[in-house]
Amino acid sequence: MDAGLLHYEDIELGRAITLGSRTVTAEEIIGFARLYDPQPFHLDEEAARATPLGGLAASGWHTAALMMRLYVDGLLAGMASMGSPGIEQLDWFAPVRPGDTLTGTFTAVGKRVSKSRPEMGLLSIVIHLDNQHGTRVLEMRATALCATREWAA
Repeated sequence: MDAGLLHYEDIELGRAITLGSRTVTAEEIIGFARLYDPQPFHLDEEAARATPLGGLAASGWHTAALMMRLYVDGLLAGMASMGSPGIEQLDWFAPVRPGDTLTGTFTAVGKRVSKSRPEMGLLSIVIHLDNQHGTRVLEMRATALCATREWAA
């Protein structure tokens, strides 16, 4: 494993790491929806106005994919990642609209070295996406697996 990568020991508990920002377009919202979530409020502005969302909004799965891209680009690509056993919680709090700029934040809220595999650290993480108004649109709680420096040596 590349010694220049961040390892388990480098991740500080409670330290918020900004993952970057991304502005969402109507074209992206509609394109994602056509492929993966073809509901009226994701596909057509006029039809979306007649729904409880009151206008075009990104699919929650699109929002989650945007979060993942910010996570990879902003942190994960520079970590000695060993994958993830899954997520514990994924919440969508507010619709993502065309023109919204989403900013991601990563925080490790717990960590421990695996008893059975000491080369692996387990990180309890929270990732938030907030829009340009400071409104939380997504929160994910998950476990990330990260190599320890001992294993990388």
